[in-house]
Amino acid sequence: MDRDDPHHERVTPDLTLAHDLAGDRTLDDVTADIVECRACPRLVEWRERAGREKVARFASWTYWSRPVPGFGDPRARILVVGLAPAANGGNRTGRVFTGDRSGDVLFAAMYRAGLANQPTSTSADDGLALRGAYVAAAVRCAPPANRPLPSERDRCLPYLVRELRLLPKIRVIVALGAFGWDGVLRVLDIAGHRVRPRPRFGHGTLAHVGPYALLGCFHPSQQNTFTGRLTPQMLDDVLVRARDLAGLTPPQIPAPASQAEIPRGS
Repeated sequence: MDRDDPHHERVTPDLTLAHDLAGDRTLDDVTADIVECRACPRLVEWRERAGREKVARFASWTYWSRPVPGFGDPRARILVVGLAPAANGGNRTGRVFTGDRSGDVLFAAMYRAGLANQPTSTSADDGLALRGAYVAAAVRCAPPANRPLPSERDRCLPYLVRELRLLPKIRVIVALGAFGWDGVLRVLDIAGHRVRPRPRFGHGTLAHVGPYALLGCFHPSQQNTFTGRLTPQMLDDVLVRARDLAGLTPPQIPAPASQAEIPRGS
């Protein structure tokens, strides 16, 4: 199958994985395939409908309405994996965890841990840069009711396999929620790092799978943060632990809270 074929990623990505792994040279190669993917008709219809039928507060926005690639430092030692873009978040802005309340919580915590240069993530051109970290999702399109089907997840996971292969310094993977945890275990299984019995998800759970330390964390969803199931301190504790396990302790990652000017969001 020719990767220059514009219809290449309309084919289920798990069927093209071996070919793509052989051809990948940079993360940009993976991104180019992700943003053109139309392998899941239900998700394509939903993400595009969300961009047409906008909520009132974003009526002036031109929505991205395409799959959302990973984002961050190509030399990252920490990979953070979420569920999927929000219909009016990443699906609107084109950057993972950007423009919704889950992203507000996550990137503020990453900033406090020294993994980001600013605590806000409002648009793809707001100046956010990650330090030693990369963020991605198990599913790249916004799903109806934030619930992708298992078949949609399985079609999408090869993109994460490809990104992980091109992030050779990763030592720690933080899985946000049980869905992210299960997705990461499936990705590691595909990559040849099988673990039996499978470790169960839990907030703060640490499992070692192949060369990686896998850390569980409750997802920073509104439901979890508004009810107190996940507090800022709980999220800080997980990210600081991930940073320490990855060997990214200060002064290797300066604490920007007292040293860096915080750019204004756009």
